[in-house]
Amino acid sequence: QVQLVESGGGSVQAGGSLRLSCVASGFTYKNYCMAWFRQAAGKEREGVGYFAGYGTERYASSVKGRFTMSRDNTETESTLYLHLDSLRPEDSGTYYCAATGNQKWIEWDLQLSANAYSFWGQGTQVTVSS
Repeated sequence: QVQLVESGGGSVQAGGSLRLSCVASGFTYKNYCMAWFRQAAGKEREGVGYFAGYGTERYASSVKGRFTMSRDNTETESTLYLHLDSLRPEDSGTYYCAATGNQKWIEWDLQLSANAYSFWGQGTQVTVSS
């Protein structure tokens, strides 16, 4: 059973940093793509970063150069991190971790699309004050 559990959200001032974690279990990390999304109140869910099973990364233009992802793996679980630097008030929202079904990669147009992902975590809140 695939499970995704996010943590690490909080409240910071503009310019600050956070590190979000997504502990993933129930699947072989190399066979799944994962991603981070965020959703602000009243707005659509937005793709932030894509991480292919074999390690290719891609970032939304709005966060490129400020956010980075990394991954640690054990025999039973994989943790995908999202490092958020130089935070801005517009980065505020609920951040979600997502995973595909058994796919090692996703075509470009779908990599940051919520429709491509079958499994979701519960989300963690990030609030950036000016």
